Amino acid sequence: MGDRALLLHWLKRLSSLVVALGTSGVLLTAAWLVPDPRGLGTDTQLGLGTCTFLAMTGYPCPMCGATTTFTLLAHLRPLDGLINQPFAASLFVLTLALFGVAWAEVLQPRGRWGKLADWLSPYESSLASLFLAAMGAGWIYKIALMRWLP
Repeated sequence: MGDRALLLHWLKRLSSLVVALGTSGVLLTAAWLVPDPRGLGTDTQLGLGTCTFLAMTGYPCPMCGATTTFTLLAHLRPLDGLINQPFAASLFVLTLALFGVAWAEVLQPRGRWGKLADWLSPYESSLASLFLAAMGAGWIYKIALMRWLP
């Protein structure tokens, strides 16, 4: 293996390590937190303030309840997490997938990121549209959950 190839190999491995540690941190933090029974506000345990959007408008922001949902899912309460904020539940699943691929690449590099990018590339614009539509639907759902549902 030449110097350039060796450097590239270690840069890819280092990048995977950054993703692995980041997703590990998110998942461990979610497991450490206690889910707020209101369905939002769990992030205040991290020293963050209350949601500014909610405080100013009386309506939840598009991601209100995401930290609580991650915490519910990390505490193995999938139904509660899905009911609380369905879009955030899908982000949790995505975080788990990134966690798995990243650690696999750190421990045994096989070019999984490139294969994943090649596999998703033809669907890029459709996935972006789906992502935005799902976020919007999750936002509407959270508004309904907080405003009109018991």
